Amino acid sequence: MSLEAHVVTFLACIIPVYVAAFLIYVVRVVKGPSISDRVLAVDALSFDLAAFLVILGILFRTPILVPIAIVLALWVYALDVYVAKYLEAGEMGD
Repeated sequence: MSLEAHVVTFLACIIPVYVAAFLIYVVRVVKGPSISDRVLAVDALSFDLAAFLVILGILFRTPILVPIAIVLALWVYALDVYVAKYLEAGEMGD
């Protein structure tokens, strides 16, 4: 078996793990006991989605998915900073 076949097999085995993680994150977003738990679940879901896009890009040999994942990760980071500022100060603003 070639290295490419091993990589494809590994990535195909990882996809169900990501899907299970996505489902667990969605349950935490819906049933989270506090707003900080929900924000954390959305944050983890978004970063895992970015990693999942990279895996799909490798699996399908589509290089456009990698920059999309980078942009998604940067957007989620900016959103984290904004939400943390809102939760800390209690107001939206600069």
